[in-house]
Amino acid sequence: MAHRKHLITGATGKTGKHVVQALLAAGESVRAFVHREDERSEALRAAGAEIFVGDLLEHEDVLRATDGVDTAYFCFPITPGLIQATAYVANAANRHGLELVVNMSQISAREDSQSHAARDHWLAERVLDNAGVPALHIRPTFFAEWLVFPWVRDRIVHEGAITLPYGEGTHAPIAGEDQARFIAAALMNPQAHAGKIELLRGPVVVSQAQIAEKLGAVLGKEVVYRPESLEAYRASLEGYGLPALLIQHFLAIAIDYQNGVFTGTDGVIERVTGEAPMTVETFVAKHANSF
Repeated sequence: MAHRKHLITGATGKTGKHVVQALLAAGESVRAFVHREDERSEALRAAGAEIFVGDLLEHEDVLRATDGVDTAYFCFPITPGLIQATAYVANAANRHGLELVVNMSQISAREDSQSHAARDHWLAERVLDNAGVPALHIRPTFFAEWLVFPWVRDRIVHEGAITLPYGEGTHAPIAGEDQARFIAAALMNPQAHAGKIELLRGPVVVSQAQIAEKLGAVLGKEVVYRPESLEAYRASLEGYGLPALLIQHFLAIAIDYQNGVFTGTDGVIERVTGEAPMTVETFVAKHANSF
């Protein structure tokens, strides 16, 4: 297999850092796009990655970052500027003839979504497609990492409860590390994945009550699911100082979750990588110190 050079944006993030590691382990060349140099970027450099410091909202930075690479993983946070950054990536991908752009979208991305962020992700997919970029859009369900986000974890630690307005909805949590193996595999085999949309979900569909039970069993403590209202959830998120766009997104997708948008499972990660994603129990055991 011919080796390629890959640009990984969000290279110190929940998926990016694992994509970098997987590619380097496979003997590929990696350019890691970071916002600043710190201990996280230094760890990537020590592992063998080329470090590129830049801003995805600066067109010249995106052009320079994509010059000389064969593929790219595009991951933009839920902050203003997604469409602008996507346009820059689309232009750069065409100008430099990239073989594939793996675009991190989300399972709730659709034109009529009540979440501004989810609707923008749907539009970002169309920007890449309409620009003729060979793209793979990945739409993951809720990350397993949700459990260690402060506004979820703190209630688990201090109250022994998951308190989210998710009703009786279900999903199959998927860890960033498992998504990264799939992303790396796609980047190394671009022709097999260009032009596709893939839903990325974990191996087992569970309710929040079942997640609480599994989490408690691993941690050796009682954990229950105590659903809260959207209003209480908003107040909690505001208490953590989250930005308005993120809060609006979280509230909208809570309703999506209740309506079954996030549920379901599939075997695409195992089919492509040969390894099944980890279960909730495995993830919690791996991150037990966080609790």
